[in-house]
Amino acid sequence: MLRSLVALHCRLGQTVAFSQRHLIQRQQSLVSDLQKARCYGMATTERKKFYEDVSISQGEGGLYEINLDRRKLKTPKGKLFTVPNEALAIAVATEWDAQKDTLKFYTMHMTTLCNTALDNPTQRDKDQIITAALKYLETDTICYRVDEPPGLVELQQVEWDPVMDWIEKRYNVVIGSSSSIMGPQIPEKTKETFRQHLNSYNFWALTGLEYVITQLKSVILTFGMIDRYLTVEQAVLLSRLEEEYQIQHWGNVEWAHDYDMYELRARTAAGTLFVHLASESSTVKRKLLQD
Repeated sequence: MLRSLVALHCRLGQTVAFSQRHLIQRQQSLVSDLQKARCYGMATTERKKFYEDVSISQGEGGLYEINLDRRKLKTPKGKLFTVPNEALAIAVATEWDAQKDTLKFYTMHMTTLCNTALDNPTQRDKDQIITAALKYLETDTICYRVDEPPGLVELQQVEWDPVMDWIEKRYNVVIGSSSSIMGPQIPEKTKETFRQHLNSYNFWALTGLEYVITQLKSVILTFGMIDRYLTVEQAVLLSRLEEEYQIQHWGNVEWAHDYDMYELRARTAAGTLFVHLASESSTVKRKLLQD
């Protein structure tokens, strides 16, 4: 009996430590999520479909517009919905065309990201977005390691170490990892290197980058996807490594776990695609919504 109680105590301790390591990460994204939710309440609602046809057109300054029948799409703040290139316009138009009798705004991630870039609900500039994104480096998911149980220690080493090695070599930086709740001490030189790299992206792409970082709670995994070192599926699984380990040992509510997994994949994939399309300067020469 005593051994069973000791084992249970250790397991509970591991679960508490797991929760503590993720508490800081969740707090970081909470304020940002709430601010955006106030401006984009539509993202969690549904509405009856009010149009038949979706098309794109090129307007002033070479910007692309989305047309719902003969109406021009606008942002939640009433601005004309315009995107910088044809590829991004096609992606947004495809979301609107895919809607059935009811508009499910919470599935329209590309549209929401464009609205965020256009309306800029938090009124931030590039430097502020970069600073907010880099805060996640200090609490990056794969920087936090455990001392026990041995199975999870080994799993983190096998799955996370190659990604850490890759990014340190790719950007010539030092990051490291730690089993302390405070995480590793990230060198200022490393932060400056990543700041300069992020600054090379335009405002739209940074909007997408920050979105992906908040989904994965990881700058490292986000860079891994953007640089095509990791697939979306790999990055999502690596971001949930500890949680998946706990589920395997303690069980889970199957439908809820599956829903969370697929939803995170959808958001992460949309954000990653948005970054690439927002960085695209050339237009895509193809017919929209071919029969």
